[in-house]
Amino acid sequence: MGVAHAIQREATELWAEGKGPLLVAIAGGWGVLLGTRMVYPVLLPYLRSSFDLSLTVGGLLVTVLWLGSALGQLPGGILADRYSERAVMVAGALVVAVALVFVVTASTPLVLFAATGLVGLGQSLYPIARITILSKIYPDRIGSALGVTMATGDLGQTVFPPIGGAIAAAVAWQLGLGFIAPLLVVVAVVLWVTLPVQPSTGSPVDSLSAESASSVIGKLRRSNLVFVAFILFLYILIWQSFTGLYPTYLVERKGLSSSLAGILFSVFFAFGVLVKPLAGAAYDRIGLRRALAVVLVGPVVGLTLLPFVDGFWPLVGVTALVSTMLGSGTITQSFFSDAIPDEVQGTGLGVVRTTTATLGALGPVVFGALADRGYFDEGYVLLAAVLVVVIILTLRLPERSRA
Repeated sequence: MGVAHAIQREATELWAEGKGPLLVAIAGGWGVLLGTRMVYPVLLPYLRSSFDLSLTVGGLLVTVLWLGSALGQLPGGILADRYSERAVMVAGALVVAVALVFVVTASTPLVLFAATGLVGLGQSLYPIARITILSKIYPDRIGSALGVTMATGDLGQTVFPPIGGAIAAAVAWQLGLGFIAPLLVVVAVVLWVTLPVQPSTGSPVDSLSAESASSVIGKLRRSNLVFVAFILFLYILIWQSFTGLYPTYLVERKGLSSSLAGILFSVFFAFGVLVKPLAGAAYDRIGLRRALAVVLVGPVVGLTLLPFVDGFWPLVGVTALVSTMLGSGTITQSFFSDAIPDEVQGTGLGVVRTTTATLGALGPVVFGALADRGYFDEGYVLLAAVLVVVIILTLRLPERSRA
């Protein structure tokens, strides 16, 4: 009863004072965008067949998607500081919609890779603006608000991959991805109508000059920001390596059909729908260190067991264990939202996210190269070992690591 009451109270606070529709619009847009990105791993077997791609090159395609999603976050953060977050998020949704048209009409691998990079760049405009506008709407409940938003992202990642996989199996992979483009146009319209008009802020970071860069970096070299950024990098590296090739692994090493692999892949994100709000609330209540340690233990066990488990239902259990790591992103990003000064919050988040996500984007191509050389199973054990390092680093943080 106590837990139910706490959840009801949080939900009431998040919806109060007319904030609810804003949260729904922001979270809904994030759900569609992340769902779009996670259709790629499910369709990777089809893309490999259509364009004659090896596992390494297939991993590189996912890396290009992640890299695009990373590189635009710094410019997106600067634009969010300087102009309207509403305009930035709307632009991101529309760019992805247009890019998807190029992807599904691609006739060569070069066009496929270029259009995929554009999908990533469009998505990269959304995340920082989403965080900065939520921090203004919910200054005292950023963990809970961000947890709900990220959980909605996982809802999109739960729903869209099996739908895309089913459409690809029944009709064609192009339709399995292309059906999302009209939804993104709807997202753009809803965001434009729902979110408030925001005037130019006159941010102190108006350009990428050496002086402004030095100012931002100076503000980021405080507290545990750099240390937590390194932890975030390791988490992104593991998450992108795992998700990028997991459906392919389930098909090629565990003998599942593409449809079952898509369903199991969606299970990973379905658990995230529950994990992320709880992780955000845990951050608000017990702080960074303990909240991070709790969500990272399960994945160590799950990734270690994965090579030795067969059968759909045992794999569901292992996938559920691994899924608790999805709470990591909510916790670390809530910390950054709290810790980075308001005047450079968008730019500072852009620096952190672009740096960590760009380096982490190398994960899928490296993981694909390991798989091509016969080390698919061993790769997951290696990811578990890296997670052990993350936990050890987490335990070195102060007991209450808040700004």
